Amino acid sequence: MNRSPLSEREREELLGAFLSVCDWVPVTFLWRPNRADEGDNHLVELAVAGGAASIVTNNVRDLQSGELKFDRLKIETPVTYLKRWRITYGNDDNPHD
Repeated sequence: MNRSPLSEREREELLGAFLSVCDWVPVTFLWRPNRADEGDNHLVELAVAGGAASIVTNNVRDLQSGELKFDRLKIETPVTYLKRWRITYGNDDNPHD
């Protein structure tokens, strides 16, 4: 956290705002999609359990590998995600209001 450009108060405010729009999603199954990095399996399991449309990461290569595929789940970089967002919603950062 020492490298963060945000102050401690700003980080707490950002985290509080983020958590205020999050939902707790219990994962009651283990899909074991067998990603190249075993540590990535839980990300895919949680995304599927939560009905996520995308996993946004710079680790696309590892997350796209694996035996079990989910056609509705996109694995994309932050740049790709933001480009798609802007094409879909323009510059509106909160299109659901």
